Amino acid sequence: MVKKKTNYICQSCGAVAPKWTGKCPECGAWNSFVEEVIEDVTTKKAYSFENRPILLSEIRGLEVDRTTSGINEFDQVLGGGIVKGSVVLIGGEPGIGKSTIMLQIASKLSDLQKSVLYLSGEESASQIKLRAERLKVNSSNVSILSTTNINDLFGNLEENIFDFIFIDSIQTVYSKDLNSSAGTVGQIRYVTQLLVELAKSRGITVFLVGQVTKDGAIAGPKVLEHLVDTVLYFEGDYTRGIRILRAVKNRFGSTNEVGLFEMKSEGLKEITTLAFINSSETAPGRAMAVTLEGTRPIVIEIQSLVSNTYFNFSKRNVNGMDLNRLHMLIAILEKKVGANLGQTDVFVNIAGGLKINEPGADMAVVAAIMSSFREISLPLNVAFIGEVGLTGELRSVSSMNFRINECKKMGISKVYLPADYDDSVEGIEIVKFKKVDEFLNYIF
Repeated sequence: MVKKKTNYICQSCGAVAPKWTGKCPECGAWNSFVEEVIEDVTTKKAYSFENRPILLSEIRGLEVDRTTSGINEFDQVLGGGIVKGSVVLIGGEPGIGKSTIMLQIASKLSDLQKSVLYLSGEESASQIKLRAERLKVNSSNVSILSTTNINDLFGNLEENIFDFIFIDSIQTVYSKDLNSSAGTVGQIRYVTQLLVELAKSRGITVFLVGQVTKDGAIAGPKVLEHLVDTVLYFEGDYTRGIRILRAVKNRFGSTNEVGLFEMKSEGLKEITTLAFINSSETAPGRAMAVTLEGTRPIVIEIQSLVSNTYFNFSKRNVNGMDLNRLHMLIAILEKKVGANLGQTDVFVNIAGGLKINEPGADMAVVAAIMSSFREISLPLNVAFIGEVGLTGELRSVSSMNFRINECKKMGISKVYLPADYDDSVEGIEIVKFKKVDEFLNYIF
């Protein structure tokens, strides 16, 4: 006979305690422990097994069975398509487009004569119908189940066979096996484990929509991300409708790919890198850079504003890149170039809501800052690619040829590069420099 025992789990950090505690000893949160009923494995008849270890050399490799979603940008992030029997978690802020892209993918799979079940714990069936009509999606093979009880899902699976299951969202679904409410750490982990077992045992692909916390992480313990095969995050600029789908975990492909979308009235549409550039007019403080998102080069616009400060301490603010890196580049400009930025406020923005975390845009950032500082506009058909070192030297970054070729596609005729780049690209002018002061004195 299998007995039950009760543990208490912290909703903030996932810490486990044998009894209820007012304050979590791990994270310090108050009243965060919830009850979770688990099986007492000590009462089971243990050590009965069916599987035995085999040598790695004797295991035959299997080709991954992938299905195209009909959306090229989404397939690229997944590594070439949807893997059969995988569990994919999609996170993002409210209103960023998680439910929209899920319904669009369900429609595309329906066009391929795949049987799809869309379980919604947040919307009624009529609300989903209205959204489907607005998006003009095909719903002939899409079944809607509006419930928050996971047992309703498994009950329907006994009568129907589905190829794909969409759960929107995982924080709203609960199981009657546990006494805690939906959205608690115990419920999220338990329900996710049930869905992972379902996907692996029956070969059903499961998509999970995950809400995020104030810190931007998916709500629930980190074990939720460990259980699934793929974790995708939506990010972007709400004002311009730009959406970036980024993979942070992928057991069946690279995590270096991103998908670019634009939110429109008819749903998410795939876009090109043109959305990150506004080339209508020249203005001081603008410079073009080429960043690398995974294996994809993207031409972006760096915007800078340098103004006199009216306070005792100058202000530095940045959107889309590391603030500490901006402080470093400003220090290099003051030390190596002689720019008196100590009495100025410096603001830097990456246009389009894109976030960069690699040094390939350093030359563009310092060019934009000096352009605004000296009130001199840079030409629109010029780009800057390279890293700025602490000693003032300019260094090449990875995939230089890919970046330069992307500039050529975007109509850029001249590229400023570090002197250690020893190659050339036909059809585009390349100007090289060794030092940042030499580079800035030349263009200004």
